[in-house]
Amino acid sequence: MSKDHLKYLEKKLNYNFKNRELLERALTHSSFVNENNMEFYECNERLEYLGDAVLGLVIGEYFYKNFPEDREGSLTKMRAESVNEKALFFISKKLNLGDAIKFGKGEIKSGGRNRESTSADALEALIGAIYLDSNFENAKKIILYLFQDFLERDSYKSFNIDFKTKLQEEAQKSSKKAEYKLVREEGPDNNKTFFTELYLDEALVGKGKGKTKKESQQEAARDALNRSGKFV
Repeated sequence: MSKDHLKYLEKKLNYNFKNRELLERALTHSSFVNENNMEFYECNERLEYLGDAVLGLVIGEYFYKNFPEDREGSLTKMRAESVNEKALFFISKKLNLGDAIKFGKGEIKSGGRNRESTSADALEALIGAIYLDSNFENAKKIILYLFQDFLERDSYKSFNIDFKTKLQEEAQKSSKKAEYKLVREEGPDNNKTFFTELYLDEALVGKGKGKTKKESQQEAARDALNRSGKFV
């Protein structure tokens, strides 16, 4: 975890921590604490517990106020879908949290940096840290900003967008040809990471990585759409 990572994260959040120790703790995995003989409370698990509670309250209140005719079951479903692991991971990738987390060497070798649950947990810990560093209203403001794309009915379905198809549709509108190139593979056979570049008429427009070739292509398409403003 470098100072540049922390500054980048604060810029993305539009929030500067008064207590930097809270920010660093939110991004410290238990494996790092264990390998360095640190106290358990120095990892992010307690902050994750707190952030989960704050997140649930903020999203629950939002749906309660904005969907006044929905029954309890419908509200519960929307909240659950909006704060599940897939949703949290989706948002954590926008923040590049995986690159900022401090891991133990063993956890890194086992693929911890690319594990969805780890980034999702770190996002909850980050929310908990913001709450402690400021107050509920600041945490609420940041949560609603981070989750803004997923606060409408069924908006969670965006997690399952076929970005390659969406990219192809956009390319066809301008009569351009999309080509995906696998540029490299990293890691052992049982835990590979694939890196793909996406070209439109030989112009590089997106990059992606994933645990499968298909996932890396989807991420490259998503990156290209993000850059073009077609999906944010």
